[in-house]
Amino acid sequence: MNDELTVLAEAGAAAVVTAMATDLWQETRGAVVALFRPDRRRRAALESQLDGNATLVRQAPDPDAARQALFSYWTLELTALLRRDPAVRAALERLAAAVEDAPGGGTRGRVLRQTNTAHDSGTVFAVQQGDQHAYGARAEWAQGPEGA
Repeated sequence: MNDELTVLAEAGAAAVVTAMATDLWQETRGAVVALFRPDRRRRAALESQLDGNATLVRQAPDPDAARQALFSYWTLELTALLRRDPAVRAALERLAAAVEDAPGGGTRGRVLRQTNTAHDSGTVFAVQQGDQHAYGARAEWAQGPEGA
């Protein structure tokens, strides 16, 4: 059971830090605050922590590195919450799934499939989710005018 709680806490932490400084943040922030709602004494501190962490991510030169640094903290927070209040499990599962399924969200790599085939001296230039810049000339152009 402890391993299950840790895995769920990690999924929740990944969702929280993934959403920071994105369009998903306000909704995710509200869901996290709702998870801790029964603990009213911690609520103000939690809201401040969430806001401060989101600001760190937004202002970081490398937002992904900032998210990675915050991941362990949120894993610990959510693991402790799950141990104190196992009833939040379903809500945390929904939060993790919502961020994972949201456009631009996702804590795991998306599975993309692409098949490219070139035949008879053909060339394939392919890219997914990025830019591609292809420079150069075809081989027969690179040889110059005929007979040269």
